[in-house]
Amino acid sequence: MGSSTLALVGVTGGAGTTRTAVEVAATLARANRSVAILDAAFATQGLATFVEGRIDAEVTTVATGEASLADALYDWDIDAPGRVALCPAHAPFERLARAKTPESARRFETAVADAAERFDHVLLDVPPVAANQSVAALVAARRRALVVPAARRGTDLLPRQRGRLHDVGAPADAVVATRTDAEGALTVSDADYAIPMAPPDAPIPTALDLESTLAPAVAAATEGLLGVELDLSFPEPGLFDRFRDG
Repeated sequence: MGSSTLALVGVTGGAGTTRTAVEVAATLARANRSVAILDAAFATQGLATFVEGRIDAEVTTVATGEASLADALYDWDIDAPGRVALCPAHAPFERLARAKTPESARRFETAVADAAERFDHVLLDVPPVAANQSVAALVAARRRALVVPAARRGTDLLPRQRGRLHDVGAPADAVVATRTDAEGALTVSDADYAIPMAPPDAPIPTALDLESTLAPAVAAATEGLLGVELDLSFPEPGLFDRFRDG
């Protein structure tokens, strides 16, 4: 599996992990890369909100062996030269339970490897580690980043999630702080990358709005997290370098 596989792991619910994944994917697509996002957050199913139209096959049917990865990928229609394909979770409780078994976790790992063969980059949207598919996502990824909101609940839970990743033999390579410019935001001293909030009326993905401060911040994080150079430019000279250099 290539080094292009990145697990984004929330340290708490509502950390902004799904939003970070789609913004990173849009940034890669702007650089004409192909990207797949696989949803390992079976319970919250946030990635499904970005899929237009009916969802039949999805990530839990892949994990249970009822569908192939190809059937469960949905192209995201965004204004970028690259391709973003989403593999969301969208399932009833009964299938969610079956998708969390050890056997299903192994199928999920196989799906990640399959996606890595088909796409330039694979992103995994991972909830706080507490289930088999979360562990499978961590083990399958070459790189792992903890996503922490710049708030008390995030900073308090960061050490616990860092410890859990160590416990499963898949330590974090980086920490991404989100909502760093929110009112009352805390400084996340361990953060390698900081992503500000998007304006309330900003479309998603905001990373394609080159006038936003979020776009260069996500681009800098994307390059660092994946170890790539994207050759992206932004209207304000030096803004991207400021985020990249921290």
